[in-house]
Amino acid sequence: MYYNDYNRFENSVEPAVEIQPKKKKTGLRTVALCLVCALVGGIAGGAGVGMGAGLLFPSKATIYESKRTPVEVETTKVDGHTALTVAQVYEYNLQSVVGINGDVKTNYWGQVVSNPVAGSGFVVTENGYIITNYHVIDGVSDLKVTFADGTTYDAVLVGGEEANDVAVLKIEATGLKPVLIADEDQQTRVGEQVVAIGNPLGELTFTLTAGYVSALDRLITMSDGNTINVMQTDAAINSGNSGGPLFNIYGECIGITNAKYSNNGSSQASIEGIGFAIPIHDVMGMVTDIIEKGYVTGKPNVGVLIDNVSSEATRRYGIPQGAYVLAVLEGACGDKAGIQAGDIITAVGETTVESSDALQAAVKEHKAGDTVTFTLYREGETLTVEVTLDESNLERSEALNELNREYSAAQQESQQQQQQPSQGYSFSWPFGWGW
Repeated sequence: MYYNDYNRFENSVEPAVEIQPKKKKTGLRTVALCLVCALVGGIAGGAGVGMGAGLLFPSKATIYESKRTPVEVETTKVDGHTALTVAQVYEYNLQSVVGINGDVKTNYWGQVVSNPVAGSGFVVTENGYIITNYHVIDGVSDLKVTFADGTTYDAVLVGGEEANDVAVLKIEATGLKPVLIADEDQQTRVGEQVVAIGNPLGELTFTLTAGYVSALDRLITMSDGNTINVMQTDAAINSGNSGGPLFNIYGECIGITNAKYSNNGSSQASIEGIGFAIPIHDVMGMVTDIIEKGYVTGKPNVGVLIDNVSSEATRRYGIPQGAYVLAVLEGACGDKAGIQAGDIITAVGETTVESSDALQAAVKEHKAGDTVTFTLYREGETLTVEVTLDESNLERSEALNELNREYSAAQQESQQQQQQPSQGYSFSWPFGWGW
């Protein structure tokens, strides 16, 4: 912990001269005495509020001025071992942090409206690769990044990983200063001091906030339903800070600020001092994959559109809960294993599946190339199939999106012809999840 030395001063006031009251001209004397007391009180009060003495005696104000020189940070001191002041952490890393701006289009009553969005990010390579949160750039066009010196660049999205809320941007620039990533074997501990730099509200650009690590390994559920592991901090993290860096007191990046806890209950209680950051080493492997290949490698994919079986359908038709298969991508591993549209996936390996979310979570426990047993319910029978999981990539995502569009169009046409699904089950189609 670091402390600043402050100059202290005290005002000494001479004892007031005792004035013997006289019977004549009492009013005038009383006024004069009150004025003297007011002046003496102002001087004494100045020591308490830090302003009175300067206002009363402008010529003496310079006595209390503290002369400061700019803090200079030596690069050799940012070595992961030498502790810095908060000011030094800020000054060393300021030129590595960027503000991110763009537009997101929203359709209101047939009118397409562009709304500005803002977030933060930081440089990880000298040639212009920048890390931010996925939710900062999701659906955003006309991306631009701005440095503290006012320099602005157009940015393109290299790739992102929605489930872990990380994305990589690229700008055409060289000679940039990347942040220093903390060593992977250097464990962050609760109680360590941390510093965040970002753009809260999108307007208070390049703001520093500081605090401590409040907790580690928190599992929080994002607004998109994904659950991620984060560290908790009491450093102020607000809208617009998302995607910015979190530094330790050695000047190294240890996390990506990504969320601020807010109360959604009915009590309307105000909650302060709770912010979150993704541990940097949880996503650095993904960042490397995105930079080198444009997507995160090793992620498993089955190649099916899925939805939930409603509780009403379970009661009415006696079918089990699980992930209902809406459609199967031709040539994908699910298709090769024999999974069919209309199947209900009830287990992956030894893990029971009762919803589409549960299926995704169960599949995530494996890697692309693993062979896993899927348990299916089909037309009143239970059977198993062996699925060798495909790798999820941009091509697979595009193929599943196209399959979803085709399925949605077919189901909408079918719904117009017959007012309910052909099997009588109740689902939330025509929108399914590709997995």
